[in-house]
Amino acid sequence: MTAAAATPALEIRAVAVELGGRLALTDVDLTVTAGELVGLIGPNGAGKTTLLRTVLGLLTPQTGSVLLDGRPAEKGRGTVGYVPQRHEFAWDFPLSVEKAVLTGRTHKVGWLRRPGAADREAVAEALERVAMTELRDRPIGELSGGQRQRVLVARALALRPALMLLDEPFTGLDVPTQELLTGLFRQLGAEGKALLMTTHDLPAAAGMADRICLLNRTVVADGAPETLRDPAVWLRAFGVARSDQLLTSLGVTR
Repeated sequence: MTAAAATPALEIRAVAVELGGRLALTDVDLTVTAGELVGLIGPNGAGKTTLLRTVLGLLTPQTGSVLLDGRPAEKGRGTVGYVPQRHEFAWDFPLSVEKAVLTGRTHKVGWLRRPGAADREAVAEALERVAMTELRDRPIGELSGGQRQRVLVARALALRPALMLLDEPFTGLDVPTQELLTGLFRQLGAEGKALLMTTHDLPAAAGMADRICLLNRTVVADGAPETLRDPAVWLRAFGVARSDQLLTSLGVTR
């Protein structure tokens, strides 16, 4: 994947976010360009999900700014597809797969309008891309974990977004679904979409991301995977003095 636009799809400038009276993020700078997949990596509590929610406008930064395609974020959030962690979605709600994916179009359709031909076409295309067309009428409560993850990805794709935010998309997935989504994310990057993905699967991130951003309340390091070979950078990002297991999993040596 290569950057295809001069203006970043996402630009985060000196962002600080406070949660419960403490700074969850401080002085965060990050850009994601069209055609680029950026892996956002850090320990639990590092602020990864908080950063995604700030981009989505669900949290307001104390300082700094978020730009989408060079515009203030509130003017461009309709172009952002969000894939939350699976437990955040109401799987017991009585919806079919197709209708669940259609909810991804709510921003464009509106709450009171009926979906039109363009909306249904976008949903059909999204279902095809995640290999869920044949299950479009199945109740979402009857789906396996991997199928549920594909529904969430299709729901984000139905918006036809310029930027996709992926929050732990590979957690607890079977191998076939991991392979399907890995191929899909690479293809989306090749098509010019920008992707920002949080993940705990460090080797997978190093293998598929164009860039890795190490986050621990602030950006500890940001660069192509092959440039982040200094063990001290990873240990600092994860807040540990020594972790041979961490470094071995990444193929990083002292």
